[in-house]
Amino acid sequence: MTRMEGTSGRIEVITGGMFSGKSEELVRRLRRALIARQKVQAFKPATDTRHEPDRLVTRDLRELEAESVRGTVELRERLKLGVQVVAIDEAQFFDAALVDLAMELADAGIRVIVAGLDQDFARRPFGPMPGLLAVAEYVDKMHAVCVRCGAPAHYSQRIAGGADQVQVGDTDAYEARCRRCYEPFDGAVDRDLE
Repeated sequence: MTRMEGTSGRIEVITGGMFSGKSEELVRRLRRALIARQKVQAFKPATDTRHEPDRLVTRDLRELEAESVRGTVELRERLKLGVQVVAIDEAQFFDAALVDLAMELADAGIRVIVAGLDQDFARRPFGPMPGLLAVAEYVDKMHAVCVRCGAPAHYSQRIAGGADQVQVGDTDAYEARCRRCYEPFDGAVDRDLE
């Protein structure tokens, strides 16, 4: 990829637990780039089937056009000539090659904005996020509200489902929890909602 003349690339990561506003912040930044008449492309993983494949949708129902891709190779293939801002939502579901692609794009003068969970339901690093956090110029860590006590919540407590790291879900399967209210994963397949 050749460097775009007169531009300064960078990597911005928006991270935190579920329900913390990561996608809302991503959409806010993209809307500002569109107002500035920048050429924007947004991507999301095909594994996230909660909404239409061609839409990036936030919890407050704001949406933008997005391309659903199966991984980093397909994302690279779909990049358009002259793109200035590349956004990637739910980055934790991508493969490790996303880190190298983000670096390559930023080195070419493109602004890369990535949003994703930094930890899974068991509080382990999730997908390519640790690598992206390490190479980003800017990192914003978002917090939800703990459903138990109201404190800032950083963890995604799985309340239904199995032990697989990847389980796409919403309020039916996850809750936002703070450190004090988080319950370590015990291997149970399903727990009753309280």
